[in-house]
Amino acid sequence: MTRTAFVTGASSGIGRATAVALAQVGFQLVLTGRRRERLEELAQQLAPTPTHLLTFDVRDRAAVDAAVASLPAAFQQIDVLVNNAGGAHGLAPIQEGNPDDWDTMLDSNVKGLLNVSQALLPGMTQRRQGHIINIGSIAGHEVYANGNVYCASKAAVAALSKAMRIDLLPLNIRVAEVNPGAVETEFSQVRFKGDTERAAKVYQGYDPLKPEDIADVIQFMVTRPANVHIAEVTIFAGAQGAATLINRT
Repeated sequence: MTRTAFVTGASSGIGRATAVALAQVGFQLVLTGRRRERLEELAQQLAPTPTHLLTFDVRDRAAVDAAVASLPAAFQQIDVLVNNAGGAHGLAPIQEGNPDDWDTMLDSNVKGLLNVSQALLPGMTQRRQGHIINIGSIAGHEVYANGNVYCASKAAVAALSKAMRIDLLPLNIRVAEVNPGAVETEFSQVRFKGDTERAAKVYQGYDPLKPEDIADVIQFMVTRPANVHIAEVTIFAGAQGAATLINRT
C-alpha cells in the first residue's frame, strides 16, 4: 500500500529536499507552500511519483482547513506529516526588535505547526496511526544573542513536540523533532530581508549542512519499523560545536 506524506514549506530548502527523499522510498506526496510555481516545478521533477499541490500560508487557519478538506480521496490518508514551514525574521536585540517580525515568527513557527497538525490529526487519530516530524532548530535548545523571539518560537516547537508525543502516544501516533544546526538554505536571506551578501557570510569559512543532509535523516526516521521511535535528533555541520560555535578557516 502506498504511503502518503504531507510536507509543508516544500517549495525550497529542507522541505523540498525532504519531498525528494521521501519520493525515493515510495511515498506519494502532498506538497504545500505559498509559491505555486515552485511546487509545480518540484512535482515535475518528482514524476512519476504521485503528487498533489496545495497553496496556502500555514498562518491562516481557515486556509489550512480548506486546503486539507479539498484533498482528493487518493491523498486523504496522511501517514507522515513534516511540519517544516517557518523561518527567522530579523536579528536584533529585543529592545530593537520589530513586532511585525515577532508576529510572523510566532504565527508561522508555532501557530502554523498547530494549524496544520490539528487539521490532519482527526484522520490519524481515527486510524490510530501516523508519524509527525516537527522541524525545530538548535536555536530552540540554545539561546544566542539577538535570537530572542526566533529562539523562543523554536523552544515552543521543542515543548510542543514533547507534549504531542505524550498526548498522542495512546493513539499510536509517533511525534519527533529534528533540530538542524547551520544549514545553507534561503533561511539567512529571509532573516536578513534579501541582503544576499550578509546572508552569504553566515556560511563562509566552513562546509555547512545542506538541505539533503536533513532530508536523509528524516527519510531514515520515517522508514524505521513500528517498534522504533526516534524522538529527537540534533544535526550539526562538521565544523559546528554549538549554536554559534563554528570552526571557520
